[in-house]
Amino acid sequence: MGELVQGRPESEIRAAIAAERRELADLFDELSPSKWNEPSLCSGWRVREVVAHMSLGFRYSIPRTAKELFKARGSLHRMTDRCARRDAAEFSTGRLAAFLRDNANHPWKPPVGGIVAALGHDVVHGLDITVPTGVDRVVPEDRLRVLLDAVDPKSLKFFGARLDGVQLRADDLDWTFGTGSPITGAGQDLLLLAYGRRLPEGRVAGPLAGRFALPRK
Repeated sequence: MGELVQGRPESEIRAAIAAERRELADLFDELSPSKWNEPSLCSGWRVREVVAHMSLGFRYSIPRTAKELFKARGSLHRMTDRCARRDAAEFSTGRLAAFLRDNANHPWKPPVGGIVAALGHDVVHGLDITVPTGVDRVVPEDRLRVLLDAVDPKSLKFFGARLDGVQLRADDLDWTFGTGSPITGAGQDLLLLAYGRRLPEGRVAGPLAGRFALPRK
């Protein structure tokens, strides 16, 4: 069976990562040119910057990453922002999508969180694109549950999520997190809240839902 991660075989999670990358690559191939330039849920990034960022771990060697981090004066945020903007301008949208497809089985993992964080990286950035652009995509429940089961105070702090005083309640599957005033919505939207995102109005409901809404334009 191999090593277990959250009670699941590691091979199962790796297969989920590969499937997510392939499906997102296919979805990105179908985006219109105008969609690629629409804002994502990642502040300051359009769709194209998010897709460029998603494949950074496949394309940058450890020495190159270290060099880029040095140029950013040790700031991971500055480094990833600079690389995403540069790569989004350098590569065609077709190439950006292909990087995901061609690296579906790449073993890259974020510095923190291991293989579950790798799945989260793909799923959440995919939602960063589909939610604000109105693309109707539902994350398969098995992938979503792996990530929802991994939500804990440590992960909330890492992503800067402020969920004090609220309880997240999924209305499409059996999952709750926290205590307090209820915030209800689809599991994948609640996952975004756990990753520190704000959502378009109407995606979640509850007395404190406005706290998690994107500012009006």
